[in-house]
Amino acid sequence: MKIAIITGSPNTDGLTAACGNRAEQAALAAGVELLSVNLNKLKIGKCNACGNGWGTCLEEHFCQVQDDFQALHQKLKEADMFFVVTPVYWGEMSESAKAFFDRLRRCEALNSEKSLFYNKPVVAAAAAGGSGNGTISCLESMERLFKHMHASIFDLITITRKSRDYKLDTIQASAAAMIRSTAGEYV
Repeated sequence: MKIAIITGSPNTDGLTAACGNRAEQAALAAGVELLSVNLNKLKIGKCNACGNGWGTCLEEHFCQVQDDFQALHQKLKEADMFFVVTPVYWGEMSESAKAFFDRLRRCEALNSEKSLFYNKPVVAAAAAGGSGNGTISCLESMERLFKHMHASIFDLITITRKSRDYKLDTIQASAAAMIRSTAGEYV
């Protein structure tokens, strides 16, 4: 079994990174294979809405814009479950997460049962380190994103710097529960 843990923050010591680290701890404790991705370490540009708005992404489920997107898209096909954490910027995902997921959605949303997310569990977490505002609107957009790609939402988690201490435990527990559930164990 393989879990993909995707984070989208330039701050490698911040709240988003701490969430990713706790999800990784759960994966390592469970002995599952881990694909850890920090989107800010990759070169992934925005969607160009090629052609008439749909390029190769519609028919071939492949983005024709050449950058690090293609390799990551292929690696994610091996995952059995996903844990996605983004910082909250103005009530939305970070720019790196938005750029990646906008392109991924175009390749996967109309791919139906062939979507790499089809019926696979996803935990999405919105980490607001500053004011703590915007976590709900960020999670709403993440929920729509994963529904478009036919994923099975396992959990949606808000975390702020004020709730950090106990919510990091929630992050780890949620990852562990998703792993057990995916392995067929009762949660």
